[in-house]
Amino acid sequence: MAEKEFTTGGIENHLPNGIILTSLEAVFGWMRQASFWPATFGLACCAIEMMAYGTPRYDSGRWGQEVFRASPRQADLMIISGRVSQKMAPVMRRVYDQMPNPKWVIALGACASSGGMFNNYALIQGGDHVVPVDMYIPGCPPRPDMLIDAMFKLKKEIVMKHPMAKHELAVLAEKEEAAMTALATHEQKGLMR
Repeated sequence: MAEKEFTTGGIENHLPNGIILTSLEAVFGWMRQASFWPATFGLACCAIEMMAYGTPRYDSGRWGQEVFRASPRQADLMIISGRVSQKMAPVMRRVYDQMPNPKWVIALGACASSGGMFNNYALIQGGDHVVPVDMYIPGCPPRPDMLIDAMFKLKKEIVMKHPMAKHELAVLAEKEEAAMTALATHEQKGLMR
């Protein structure tokens, strides 16, 4: 029996039907997107909408997200829900730093996204001044339906395509370098303009 020569196309053309080829990163991305464990980080009124997300009416348990973790070392998603004060910013950063990689952040509501109606010296004008935010949810307050939609978009657009191992380290180094050289997006002036 003569050996087959692989002259045309790739290995995909010579495999029997029913065989699927993929990368290890794609398999782990698929598994990761099915098991978000959010960290409890309710800061103000939007936290009530975040809590409603876990109630039987909206039932985040259908997607494996009913376990809100009190320990950042067991969470991979931070939901910033409410306004971030100057005193709370270092605490929020510490919680974010204690979360294992890969980790994601959702800014829930107008205050967490951009400071909302509060433009004073005591509040930070958006959670992205403290931690990198992956998904913004507008509204005052946003409905739990919007959080469900953001979770699905985060899974589809970011988590499934997240690299692993040395590829992840390269991406993290690029993000860190870009963050260090980025200009301020908003100058906080307080009450006196």
